[in-house]
Amino acid sequence: MVKKITPRAEDFSEWYQDVIDAAELAEHSSVKGSMVIKPFGYAIWENIQKELDFQFKETGVENAYFPLFIPESFLKREAEHVEGFSPELAVVTIAGGKPLAENLVVRPTSETIIYDTFKNWISSHRDLPLLINQWANVVRWEMRPRMFLRTTEFLWQEGHTAHATYAEADLRARGMLEIYKKFSEDFLAISVLDGIKSDRERFAGADKTYTIEAVMQDGKALQFATSHNLAQNFSKAFGIKFSNKESKEEYVYQTSWGLSTRSIGGLIMSHSDDNGLVLPPKIAPIQVVILPIYGSDEEKKKKVLDKCKEIEDKLRSTEMIRVKTDLTEKNFGEKSFFWEKRGVPVRIEIGPKDIENNAYIVNTRQTLEKEQIGDSALIDYVLGRLEKVQNNLLHNSYTRTYLNIKTVDNYEDFKKEIEANNSVFAFWDGDSKIEERIKEETKATTRCIPFRFLNEKGSSLISGKEGSKVLFSKAY
Repeated sequence: MVKKITPRAEDFSEWYQDVIDAAELAEHSSVKGSMVIKPFGYAIWENIQKELDFQFKETGVENAYFPLFIPESFLKREAEHVEGFSPELAVVTIAGGKPLAENLVVRPTSETIIYDTFKNWISSHRDLPLLINQWANVVRWEMRPRMFLRTTEFLWQEGHTAHATYAEADLRARGMLEIYKKFSEDFLAISVLDGIKSDRERFAGADKTYTIEAVMQDGKALQFATSHNLAQNFSKAFGIKFSNKESKEEYVYQTSWGLSTRSIGGLIMSHSDDNGLVLPPKIAPIQVVILPIYGSDEEKKKKVLDKCKEIEDKLRSTEMIRVKTDLTEKNFGEKSFFWEKRGVPVRIEIGPKDIENNAYIVNTRQTLEKEQIGDSALIDYVLGRLEKVQNNLLHNSYTRTYLNIKTVDNYEDFKKEIEANNSVFAFWDGDSKIEERIKEETKATTRCIPFRFLNEKGSSLISGKEGSKVLFSKAY
């Protein structure tokens, strides 16, 4: 475990890695570019998975599972799709000691293998809409891996749906993006901008890509989740047809949408501080940890542990708080240090004198505040602190996302702000050549055209033509 965390202001990248190490979220594996997600890190992913899975199913989505290996020819059926993923593919050429008749691609995303199956499941308008999701791992060969943000193998969910009309598909794509947005804000306490990607930045093979973008503490943007209206691009490539109500044969309209373990990277970079991980209570694997303090006196030890058990039971029975009493043999300082680094929202200290005084020290991780709270008020106080921390973290993220993004109206100011690692609002006329020039000269990309600004028009960077208001940023 890291003993000292590099300050954010000194080296944000090193700080990020130190927080992961100190909180024991993940570690590098023997396979270059891959990581081992440790139990505490995986518990965060399980909470993300549990909540999103519930919300997906509320909209009629069902879970399934599809093969890890994809025939290479499948990817070639949709030209833009294979071109977009070719540099990242891992390909199996030998199996069972013999060369394969056809190479197999290790799943970078599952549109092709799933749609080859969909053509067998769909024949009539009565089979629509088809709403499927899978929780899986994918492989994209990364040249510059970073824990959670970009690894060769990562975990995600990918939803795939089929519809009778373009409008229905677009409604589903927008609806799933709204689920991601609400989840990011309500559970992860990360404020996001929702919008549409430029043609250059959209998913390979999509007609439209919708996205939610978050701004991290260093000013850079993180693509948090995406949802794609695929129109009929894949259904035509894979022959997914249905007989409509007039008995005429049509190709289906499709969507795909996904969120990955990259969200944990966003969670770290949005909320954590120089003391370690900071977690929003709604997603924290442990919301409250109780730290018993006792010496060698067995009678005092029993009283302390009995009180810990009593408080733990009360918290667990009240709104199902996720609570744990640390019964390890570490000393108090080691215990406190351990849980602070892991970002547990609230710690309660209980010792013999606290029991005598009928009041306990409550430590709030986000603010580092300590308060002495009487026994009768303890449960309500802890519940209040959890709610306050959740709200505080979202407020801080909202401020960073909406109030700290710089707005510029000329290219010189734009370059200065990007150089300072700020995210920027500026107008752009949609010219892909200008988009490419901006990327080459500043390393900033068009993150999205925010929905809330769709009707705003202004003078575009460089060209001066009328353009839309766009979020530009260097990005992870």
